[in-house]
Amino acid sequence: MAAVTDAAAVPSAPAVGAAAGAPAKRGRDLRLDFFRGLALWFIFLDHIPDNTFSWLTVRNYGFSDAAEIFVFVSGYTAAVAYAGVLARKGAVVAGARVLRRVWQLYVAHIMLFVAFTAQIAWVSLRTDRQVFMEEMNLLGLAEEPLRAMVATALLAYRPTNLDILPLYIVVLASFAFLLPLLLRAPWRAVLASAILYGLARGLGWNLPGYPAGSVWTFDPFTWQLLFYLGAAFAVDGHVGERLRPYARALAPAAVAYLLFAGLVALSWEVNALGGIVPDWLGRLLYPIDKTTLDPLRLVHFLALAYLVQLAIREDAAFLRSRAAEPVRRCGENSLLVFCLGTFLSFTAFVVLDAAGGGLALEFAVSAVGIALQVGAAYVASWYKRQQAA
Repeated sequence: MAAVTDAAAVPSAPAVGAAAGAPAKRGRDLRLDFFRGLALWFIFLDHIPDNTFSWLTVRNYGFSDAAEIFVFVSGYTAAVAYAGVLARKGAVVAGARVLRRVWQLYVAHIMLFVAFTAQIAWVSLRTDRQVFMEEMNLLGLAEEPLRAMVATALLAYRPTNLDILPLYIVVLASFAFLLPLLLRAPWRAVLASAILYGLARGLGWNLPGYPAGSVWTFDPFTWQLLFYLGAAFAVDGHVGERLRPYARALAPAAVAYLLFAGLVALSWEVNALGGIVPDWLGRLLYPIDKTTLDPLRLVHFLALAYLVQLAIREDAAFLRSRAAEPVRRCGENSLLVFCLGTFLSFTAFVVLDAAGGGLALEFAVSAVGIALQVGAAYVASWYKRQQAA
């Protein structure tokens, strides 16, 4: 959902515990790559407008979606990746490496912006249809190019579907300075993060966007909580084990909440279910704001993550199977796959618009898009192996 990082060179999660003074455990947790790859597929399907196959994602069945998966896993893998560096080389070197990664993500975002806007502009000019510029929030670039360019460099101007990389850039930049505190006292760091989350929601803190009067789609002051929760889980290393004795109470509660959230979410999409949820309850819950990471979204994700870690152990055989490998490869090369998926989602939009849509064509563009992402991930993995040889 991270938050985009590449995990090919990331050490195993137990390295975090070792760096913090805890005993080492087993190796790499493949669940991270698997669910990050799955989140990338979900994001691609969700970014194709009016795509029937977006019903295969988690978006329509609860309050949270793939973005939460992405950000949480990104926090977890960031802690895994840099804890060992801090233990071996100190806080200054670890912070410098985090900031180097921030710079790489910033360059990737700018390059993706250029490629993405060029793609949209070319299609708009060829078809003489301004609707694509409007749909993808690019009218500001056409009307005020100089202001838009400055806002782009400051991460304030983001076309549709280019919101999550700026969020990760800002949060990871803060991580460069907070990593020592996180390793010494992970839950104190989370407490500070939760206080910032509450203040930001209560006082309406967000970063300014472009055009004037807009704000960031993913508020960094609130979404940072999910990132640091993931990082704290990685540093602690024993949260699941400590909660396991309480599973007889927690698991039914989590299932009940997911069922409740699913019913509410489906009632907004399926007319036949609209009368099941009372109007007063809808008014009480709505809006479940994504921009500021509404508590209902946060709890929904945590309930889902809790059940997943109960159901799927880190040594689950299917994680190493051939069927799971394409998903894991995408998770290992997440920056590349995310950028390619963003480009392909607009391509799919154009194809569907030109051909008039239809279930068969929606399936084709969805399947081809995922296949291209998988192919790119395998090529990237092959290239990394050649570099390491």
